Order: sequence, then structure tokens, then C-alpha cells
Amino acid sequence: MPPSEQTYRSMTDAYAVFGNPIAHSKSPLIHAAFARQTGQDIRYTALLAPLDGFRETVEAFRDGGGRGANVTVPFKEQAFALATRRSERAEMAGAVNTLSFDGAGILGDNTDGAGLVRDLANNLAIGLAGKRILLMGAGGAARGVILPLLEQAPAALYIANRTADKAAALAKGFARHGEISGGGYDGLPGPFDVVINATAASLAGELPPLPATVFAGGALAYDMMYGRDTPFLAFARSREARTADGLGMLVEQAAEAFFLWRGVRPETRPVIDMLRAA
Repeated sequence: MPPSEQTYRSMTDAYAVFGNPIAHSKSPLIHAAFARQTGQDIRYTALLAPLDGFRETVEAFRDGGGRGANVTVPFKEQAFALATRRSERAEMAGAVNTLSFDGAGILGDNTDGAGLVRDLANNLAIGLAGKRILLMGAGGAARGVILPLLEQAPAALYIANRTADKAAALAKGFARHGEISGGGYDGLPGPFDVVINATAASLAGELPPLPATVFAGGALAYDMMYGRDTPFLAFARSREARTADGLGMLVEQAAEAFFLWRGVRPETRPVIDMLRAA
């Protein structure tokens, strides 16, 4: 059953994250820290949506006074369908991770790519203009960051996937936005200045089939997964590349959502440091 409307009507400026599973989510901790820092009067909770009841659960939250929501797996495509209007980056990603509720309907956005770019630029001091970027993976995680990466005017963005045709098709869909191509891992047009792992290989403890020559001198290896040392990061260190996990991206994409909802951009470094310490 969807949560009752009364649950939300008692809240002031209620926000939530919907997922299944959801108990592991750090979003309530992150947004509580943002609210304290900026003096915003909000309450933010993690809500488990039934696999067959995402729309009903979100609509009950909205009808009860909810102002906005984050959406995580496996509901980002359903959130895309639920939105009555969408940002360009959400349209290009084909997925929505941030919903804003107002009298005009439901605005869907995707803050993943903005979060990645801000982590690279602000926290890791990596400028992407003129850089050669390798993005591994052709699923939803990769699709959500392509447009923001291309907006940084890299010299080239190459999408690599075990199924080469899928990567090539994905690249073709973004061709009007910048210098982008895609294919398999054989014959990668490297080396690259930034190598981003958006595959599920790290979840399985596996390493994508990268050649030893993939990293340019001083390259950054970035794994979207956080909280563990992955085979990809270990491989990158063995090739003397700089490494980073996705914790900064997690916080930065949350900050982008917070800004969309509240019109205030929180400082992310203290929150990243808090989560690292924990």
C-alpha cells in the first residue's frame, strides 16, 4: 500500500528518495547536512517503493504535500515516464533521478552528469576541455553523464562496451552534441586523459578488458562505484594513474537536486569529508 497522505501532510517541505532496495541510501544523511548548512527547513526521508507500485507511491507522496523526490534503481525509467515535462539532460539520458512537484505538473531532471562533472572539476581539479575521455559502459549510468561531459568540450569522448554495436549506437545518438564515437575494447583509440568506469564490472569484482596502454601520462581513473577498492582502480594504480571513486559524484548530484528544489547551492566538500570519515 502507498504511504498515507497524512504521513506527509505533517511535514514541512517534504522530500524523499524512492528506490527498491533503499535502506542503504545515504541521501537522507546528505540532504540533512545540506539543510543544516543552508538553513533550509526541509525533511527528507528514504521510502521503499514496491516494484509494481512506484507511480502510486510517488503520487501519494505528492498528494500529501511532497515537494520533490530523488529516484534511484530500479525506477529511473519509470520516473522518466511519470514526469509531465523534462529537462534536456533528462531527455537525452532517457532516465530521471530528480522530480520536482508544482502546480504545473512534475518536472523530471537527471543530475548524475552534472554531479560527475562538478566532482571532476571542483573536487579533483580536472578540467575536461580539450581532454580525451574514455567512458566504459553503454547502460543507464553511462547514458546519464554523456551530455554533461560533452558540454565541457573535450577533444574526444569514446564509449567502450563489450557489445560494440550498443556503444556505437549510443554515441550516434549524441553526435550532434560533440566529438563522440563508440565501439568495443579492441583497438581503443587511446591513450586517454580521463577514464570513467560506468559498468557493472566493479559490482562483480571484475575488470573491463582494458589494454595496459589506455592511460595517458597523468591520467585520472574514475570509478562511479564508491566505498570499495575496485579491480579497475587497482589496475589504474598499477599503471601509475591517479584514481578516484564515485562518492564525490554522489554528493554533487545530490547538491544539484537540492539547488533545483531550494534555489541554494550547498557546499559539498564538508559533506564528502563527513561521509569519508564515516
